[in-house]
Parts: sequence; structure tokens; C-alpha cells
Amino acid sequence: MEPAPRRLARVRPLPAASAGEQFFVANGSTDVTSPAGTLWTVVATPFPGSPANAGSAPRAGWEIGDHVTEESFTFLAPCVPANVLGMAHNTGQAGRDMPPQAFHKAATSVIGPGDAIELPAGSGHVDPEAELAIVVGTKAKSLTTANARSAVLGFTIGNDVTSRDRQKTDELWISAKSQDTFTPAGPWIVTGLDDSDLAISIVHNGTHLRAASTADLGWKVDEILVYLTSFMTLHPGDLVLTGFPAESAPIVPGDTVTCRVEGIGELSNPVKAGSGEGFSA
Repeated sequence: MEPAPRRLARVRPLPAASAGEQFFVANGSTDVTSPAGTLWTVVATPFPGSPANAGSAPRAGWEIGDHVTEESFTFLAPCVPANVLGMAHNTGQAGRDMPPQAFHKAATSVIGPGDAIELPAGSGHVDPEAELAIVVGTKAKSLTTANARSAVLGFTIGNDVTSRDRQKTDELWISAKSQDTFTPAGPWIVTGLDDSDLAISIVHNGTHLRAASTADLGWKVDEILVYLTSFMTLHPGDLVLTGFPAESAPIVPGDTVTCRVEGIGELSNPVKAGSGEGFSA
């Protein structure tokens, strides 16, 4: 029998003892808004051996096993990845008919729930993309379809923010996808989740856009992990964005974008103007 889903989150106490303070907490309630769903238990890091994902030194009320309420902390991005990877053209049969192809996003582009997506001047057309994101739990290389799930800690929501104008002129998509703040992730990791048919959608300034499902992805979770680990090693805390099959809408400063994935919840971020003018040839 599969274990019941539970949530894991990386959080910062309020007030924080330092800017880098972080703890991991867990919750097994299925009702995320109930008293039980908002009462979390402090746990050891779910990424042993990953210094970036180590918990901070204990403080009063934040020992392993202590209970903390959501009023006492802020949610961070659920992990600190060494690698953030995404799958290109991974929608439906058309995507599956093409060879699998991945792209890299800078780990420095990751932000957490409620953090602002910053659009530098000259960003042009920028789209959010709500995606099921794999959270890697163990070091993994040369996985097979038989053991690919052993590398999965759980799933979170990723927003693959993309500058379409820069995508047209940058064959590697680096400037289109790796700008600071262009990968919101969170609000937590869900373990034990059946990812075969989960609704995915975006709410843009309160307007619900057309939804789709993880069933609409061309290449599925196990296959994606087999493909990626055929040429690189994945590490605990790495994020793998699986693809965006739903409807999007361009974002501009002043907007709010909410990414939804069934079984996980919602990831909301405001949009604001960023500093700098960007690069132009």
C-alpha cells in the first residue's frame, strides 16, 4: 500500500534569527485550511547530505518534534536546488513524437510563495507556466523505469516564467528562463502523490484560464528522470519541471499569478517591475 500523502515545507521563523535561517516542517492533514492542516511539526531535513538543505541550529520552540503554527513562520521555496531543469515541447502526442529535450534554469532564479516576479524593462511578452515539479530526494544517475521513483521525494508546484521575446533570439533559452525570480516554487512538497492525472491551471488576476492535466504531458515523470539521468547526476533538492499543457496569459507589473496543481495546492506571486534595463545588442 502506498503511504498517505503528506506535506513537507521549508520555512523561516518569524522573527528570524538570521536571514538564512530555515527549518523543515511536516503536516499529514488533507485539509490544508483546518486547524490540523495549519499546525506543523518540525522535522529533520528530508535532504540528508545536502548542506544547502540542512536545518538551522535549533532554537526555542523549533526543536525536532515541536509543533508550530503558520502564523509563526513564512513559507520559503521548498528546497534549495543545485539544478533546475525543465522539459521542452512536452505536451501531448506532438511532444512525445519528438525526442525528449531538456533545458536548464539557473538555481538563482528560484523564489518562494508570495515573492515578487520581477520583470526588467524590455522584458516584452512574459508568460507564466504552471507545472508539476519533481523534487529529487537522493543522488541519482542512470535511472531506469523500474527504479526512477526511488529518486523522487515528492512533488511541488513550479512556475516556469518565460520571456517569449528573448526565447526567439536565444537558442539556449538562458536569458528567457533564467532571469532572477523567474522560477517561483512551492508552497510545499507533497509525498505519496499519484501524479498520473492531476489538474493544472493558472489564475491570472482572478481570471481562471483553461485547465489541463498531467495526463496531457508527452513524457511522464519516470521517463523524464530516466532521460535526464542518462547524461547527468541529479542531487537532493533538485527541481525538475515536467511541462505546461494548460492556458497562459502574459504578465505585467501589478499582476498576480496563481499556479494550481491538483493534490498540491496553489502557488501565488505578485508581479512587479524589476531594476535594470536588460541587455540589447
